[in-house]
Amino acid sequence: MSNADGVTVVDAVDAYLQRKAVGDPDGPGAGTYASNAESILRRWADWLETEHGVVSLFSLEIEQMRAYAVELRSRADRGEYAASTAGTYYAVVRAFLSWCVRGGILESNPAAADAAESALPSGDDRSSDEFWTAAQRRRLRTHVRERALEASAGELDREERCSRLREYAMVALLAHSGVRGSELFRVPDDERRTGATWDDVDFYTGTIRVLGKSQRLEDVPLPASARTPLRRYRVVLDPPSNDWPLFPTRHAPSIARRVRSVLAERGHTESEIDALLAETTATQLARERSIAPPTITTEGARSVLKRLCEDADVNIDGDYLTPRGVRETADGDSDLYRREATTSKPALRASVLERTIAVPESPPSIIDVGSSDRDEQSEQD
Repeated sequence: MSNADGVTVVDAVDAYLQRKAVGDPDGPGAGTYASNAESILRRWADWLETEHGVVSLFSLEIEQMRAYAVELRSRADRGEYAASTAGTYYAVVRAFLSWCVRGGILESNPAAADAAESALPSGDDRSSDEFWTAAQRRRLRTHVRERALEASAGELDREERCSRLREYAMVALLAHSGVRGSELFRVPDDERRTGATWDDVDFYTGTIRVLGKSQRLEDVPLPASARTPLRRYRVVLDPPSNDWPLFPTRHAPSIARRVRSVLAERGHTESEIDALLAETTATQLARERSIAPPTITTEGARSVLKRLCEDADVNIDGDYLTPRGVRETADGDSDLYRREATTSKPALRASVLERTIAVPESPPSIIDVGSSDRDEQSEQD
């Protein structure tokens, strides 16, 4: 690795991960650390090449590391990452570059420069969410719950009922469980965060399996206040398969792309696919052929919450509750109730005994929400 032109970022990352996989007495751990760091470092290397044309490790400068910190801060501002997550990602890259310095590959660590680190989001993860009162959060939850009551009492069609149940289930999960928005919804720039599916839900044990901030699968408890709306929403949604997203996107082009891709993988020709789509919509075809659509993105979920806050007349100087802000407790508190996922597969359908003894918080007539047709315009690919 003495030839500067021959040391690429990817080569150095490979060597670092190989070293960590067998254990590094001077580092933070062995194989587990390497597994968690790999996706972070590889995405960072791809980002360097795509956004800045940096391939050689010796071309890396403080300027690019500051840009990476700014990128992480932007994603935290958009709600894709918690500020603490952004800090963790940066710390992994900084640790890798420190290893390069110790090994004599680099003279100094550009990620450790104050000019770069100062661009990171604040470590305490404070945001406007902290200025929301419990009463304002309750107002939002009451609004979606009342819409669910109207859906059960009125003569709404199935699509509108499903929309209102979807909204209520979304708000209830964010408010009453420790699940984060980036764990429920799809993060476009993170290939591992594709969104929660019904296969991740275990109604019998009352848990949902998600990819946590630790980059490990975690089982998060679902209290009755979150579990009951989710179960009622599922009855109306009636997903054709367990790999169906909890909150599928309603962005028609995204669904059509997924349908075309899967049908092509199943051996259909382009003309056959065109003929199928000429007879029905991509959404209907996806259900008929059990082709799971993409999950709504984190930005799409924020759009749904923004609309709900406006409808409920809940705002502070034009602001609205983000997925993180809907929750009553802080992220750190919810971590206390998480546990690393077991090797057993979640069981979606509850047993007869569990359904018999379940006691709903609300009268059986209450229905829980989903999102309305207006979301189709605001939900992003």
